[in-house]
Amino acid sequence: MSESHVWDEVDAYFTTHLAPDDEALAAALRDSDAAGLPHINVAGNQGKLLQLLAQIQGARHILEIGTLGGYSTIWLGRALPDDGRLVSLEYDPRHAEVAVRNIARAGLDKLVEVRVGPALESLPKLADENPPPFDLVFIDADKANNPHYVEWAVKLTSTGSLIVLDNVVRGGRVTDVASTAPDVTGTRAAIELIGSHPRLSGTAIQTVGMKGYDGFALARVLA
Repeated sequence: MSESHVWDEVDAYFTTHLAPDDEALAAALRDSDAAGLPHINVAGNQGKLLQLLAQIQGARHILEIGTLGGYSTIWLGRALPDDGRLVSLEYDPRHAEVAVRNIARAGLDKLVEVRVGPALESLPKLADENPPPFDLVFIDADKANNPHYVEWAVKLTSTGSLIVLDNVVRGGRVTDVASTAPDVTGTRAAIELIGSHPRLSGTAIQTVGMKGYDGFALARVLA
């Protein structure tokens, strides 16, 4: 049995027992697939991790950068209280259209707002609204802009907030100092920013599973 097959089986076992998709989550994946969206959504057990992190935070306000079809958005939205708010930023109007339908079917449309356009244009507009600090920020968008997204996350949070940066391993390429690939250089810059930023304390974890060899970074916002 290949190593990757073992990873898939273990992920499937964990997901079946700890984070099974219900109809709304399964339908979100089906509709995303039918619409031709790329298969880059988080895995079910990763979605459950995001939900648990939001619940541990006691999150009332969540920012997501990168909506795709709304699968991770549903996991995060379900962690919110009835008066909570989740703002999700999506570059592609077609992706956003699918996500909005999926989020509404999950019964979260009153808690979740999807904003369409380049995130680096949406973020300053969001900041101008002077929203309450976000308790959790999940970054899962174009990797070249990761350091900019981290910087905005710090601006839009407060002491004790949590920043989650997905897909930081890049199949192991994150260690390639000679790489000029935008996803690698952007991710390296974000990791180094977290490590040097006076208001962040962070770490990164490697993972294997149905999404291959990957990982994520966590950073807590300090005073």
